[in-house]
Amino acid sequence: MSIEIEVVSGDGGWSRAETLLEQVWPQAEMDKLSWGHVTWAEADLRVLIETDDGTLACHTGIFFRTVTWNGQKVHITGIGGVATHPDHRRRGYASIAIEAAVQTMRDHDAAQFALLFCEPHNFEFYQSRGWQPFTGDIYAEQPEGRIRFQVMAPFVLDLKRRAPTLGTLDLCGLPW
Repeated sequence: MSIEIEVVSGDGGWSRAETLLEQVWPQAEMDKLSWGHVTWAEADLRVLIETDDGTLACHTGIFFRTVTWNGQKVHITGIGGVATHPDHRRRGYASIAIEAAVQTMRDHDAAQFALLFCEPHNFEFYQSRGWQPFTGDIYAEQPEGRIRFQVMAPFVLDLKRRAPTLGTLDLCGLPW
């Protein structure tokens, strides 16, 4: 098995990622999900994994943001939109994409810790990779204004400092 791992700009990789994301989460399914109505941020970077035949097998978005934690500004990063093509699941592509994303985030000098949001069926997957639940309050922007963001569970990862697991985190923008 041969794969290619690319880290590309968010805008530059969107055309390739969009098709995969629509295959993983078709609109009919999105309408049924608790988070299907959420307006999400656009990725700053994208990790794309292609198989040896050029098929896009997996995507992970990387986000950089200045947020507030307990009222103090802090630079963080995060991942979102982790998606593996249905025909390529259970081959480790998501793990590889997340490892590449984490390495990219660690290389970003300003990012203090990382944040992601996930559904309950993915808790064990992320916890086994060092992510910890954030049990405080999260606020984010949506078209209707600032909201308490509760539709998916937040997890944090230590980068330059120990990631907080409590407190109030304001994303100062759209969630990812």
